[in-house]
Amino acid sequence: MKTLQDLFEYQLRDLYSAEEQLLEMLQIFANKVKDDPLKVILENHLAETKQHLTRLEMICDELEISVLGNTSHAVDGLVTTVRQFFNENMEDDVLNAGLMALAQRLGHYEISGYSSAIRFAKELGLREISKKLQLTLNEAYETDDRISDMAEDRLSRKAMDNI
Repeated sequence: MKTLQDLFEYQLRDLYSAEEQLLEMLQIFANKVKDDPLKVILENHLAETKQHLTRLEMICDELEISVLGNTSHAVDGLVTTVRQFFNENMEDDVLNAGLMALAQRLGHYEISGYSSAIRFAKELGLREISKKLQLTLNEAYETDDRISDMAEDRLSRKAMDNI
């Protein structure tokens, strides 16, 4: 990479791969979760993630960037952690608390990636693209807040009861 444009394109490809992997993980989470309110949050996040992918595809098409064949290695590592987590034998409340923590971990990667991409887009004078990326970042923050609120309110206390 020689220019900020190269770095920005790399960031977009990585985000696209991360969103694809997140989509796969959220589908698994939604099937495994044992709490209806959490299931609703995860299903909403799943629908938003599909929108994020569409938004990124539109941005990349506009910039003539190919997103095919890229892998977010950081998210790949988190996916391995998720798979190991599901091999554990645990109570439903502990499973739900763990799913929330893993969903937030994946979401925080998404948040940091979009924050960087927005900054790069602004520096490159791509104001409209930065606005589109900001929509996704806002949605990621909202999901993170909903999961945090739920964790603080109910499920983390239930998991502690099982210790």
